[in-house]
Amino acid sequence: MNMDEFLELSFWEMTLRTVISFIVLLILARFMGKKQISQLTFFHYVTGITIGSIAANLAGESETPFLNGLYGMILWAVLTILANYLTFKSKKLRVLLDDKPIIVIQDGKIVEGSLSKLRLNFNELNMMLREQAVFSMKDVNYAIFETNGNLSIMLKPGEEKATKKDVKVASPKPKYIPTEIITDGKVQEENMRELKLTDVWLKQQLELQGIGKPEHVLYAEIQTDGNLYVNTLKNA
Repeated sequence: MNMDEFLELSFWEMTLRTVISFIVLLILARFMGKKQISQLTFFHYVTGITIGSIAANLAGESETPFLNGLYGMILWAVLTILANYLTFKSKKLRVLLDDKPIIVIQDGKIVEGSLSKLRLNFNELNMMLREQAVFSMKDVNYAIFETNGNLSIMLKPGEEKATKKDVKVASPKPKYIPTEIITDGKVQEENMRELKLTDVWLKQQLELQGIGKPEHVLYAEIQTDGNLYVNTLKNA
């Protein structure tokens, strides 16, 4: 077999592999349903990537036996469908595979244990809030970390987005962007310097809320009006 014949054989083999893989993947996706495609949980995310990787290898790797790869892709999809069915029938199995939502802010207070369990720091939590146009934890009544890794929030009364029925009221220009001042009992000196805040100001703000030392504070954040939002440690 000369080089031209070899290249022609490879071309048609890859074309056939790709077309069949594409069709089978579409059929499997249809059977697995919208829940799998939307990757609602970490389990769905992993299974989706795995099936896609098998299909890619099946289409592009001539060394991979075609029927073996096809069987592996179909079997993985069948196991995923079976797991979805079992989690629908069993709450315990659903929690085992998908985990469950975790409250990270409750009644306006940060739940320390939840952050530790999720290995979620304050910077990450603030980033997730800002992604939903919430720039201060002070405005949050409840925040729930969902099984797909997203954060669902319920704002405090009066902090919800205005509707057409709301009265238009002029708002003063914000003095600050809500910024971390204390996290885990430690003063964020760099943020203090950037905002031109002094230790005297911080001490006064804490004393106004009956707090003697920064070490008693889990999280403190300056608000747009210059006041300090404080969430104390449990044992403080």
